[in-house]
Amino acid sequence: MIYKGDLLVDSAVLSDKGEFRFQIPSPDPDFFYLVADAKNYLLLAQDGDELKFKADYTSSIGEYSIEGSEDAENLKEFNTINNKYGKVFGDLKTQYDQMITAHPEQKDAVSQKLTPLFDANMKAFAKESLSFAAKNSDNLAGFYAMSMLDPVDYEDQLLKYAEGLKGKFSTNKPVQEFIAKMNKIKPIAKGQPAIDFQSVAPNGHLVKLSDFKGKYVLLDFWASWCGPCRQENPNIVKQYQAYKNKNFTILGVSLDNDKAAWLKAIKDDQLDWNHVSDLKQWNSEIARQYQVEGIPASFLIDPSGIIVAKNLRGADLEEFLKKTLK
Repeated sequence: MIYKGDLLVDSAVLSDKGEFRFQIPSPDPDFFYLVADAKNYLLLAQDGDELKFKADYTSSIGEYSIEGSEDAENLKEFNTINNKYGKVFGDLKTQYDQMITAHPEQKDAVSQKLTPLFDANMKAFAKESLSFAAKNSDNLAGFYAMSMLDPVDYEDQLLKYAEGLKGKFSTNKPVQEFIAKMNKIKPIAKGQPAIDFQSVAPNGHLVKLSDFKGKYVLLDFWASWCGPCRQENPNIVKQYQAYKNKNFTILGVSLDNDKAAWLKAIKDDQLDWNHVSDLKQWNSEIARQYQVEGIPASFLIDPSGIIVAKNLRGADLEEFLKKTLK
């Protein structure tokens, strides 16, 4: 079966020789998913292409060969890159699951051990994706490589790339959706004024983000139930103690819905800075304004109210503050 997005456009039965044939109209280059048993193969094609596709659909890594179109061959090159790092991710995930199953009480220790390996794999994948996209800036294979990047970690590159796409591939739905997504991100991008808001502190008083204008503010989205947030809290405490007298403060925005749990986490983790929460968890209006889809998440805002960094954690946060707040 072959799909364009969610639409089934054709299907075929394998011959005795394991062969099949499709004939599909596509005036412009576009993405198609070839589905064989439980395997999906992403292809690029347009009118005039005569593609020769060959694969062992029982292969666990989804390898295939394709001829007849430069775009399709370019995409195949990137799919090989994607599969390589996807396999590493899968192996790490299996290792994580096995370790947690064997020792559930060591979940935090296992996360601390394996998270750097997950991060290193993602950074290596992103580096190859950016390099591939730079060599394929005029085709959809390059677009697909860029679309695989994390929009939080690679915001600058993706916003710039989206600007360059305007006027190109105007009939291609994934491209136009990508441009729309990047346009949505712009209001909370680095270099933009931070959106002001008002919410409730633990003592019931109303607190505004603009109350802290004139200082560097780490706007920290977290929750008592968020394991990675709680793991990062000791580092944030360390940075707060080091720089609280150097024009730096923190405003914690909790995505809790249980006030007692929120207050207990503040006390237990010794988070001695300002906090707010509307106790609506993922329905938080502040989280919606800042397009927070996962936590921990953070925005570093300069004294004039401009977003200067996002999602700095660990050594990255320490290094930024060290350079900025001398």
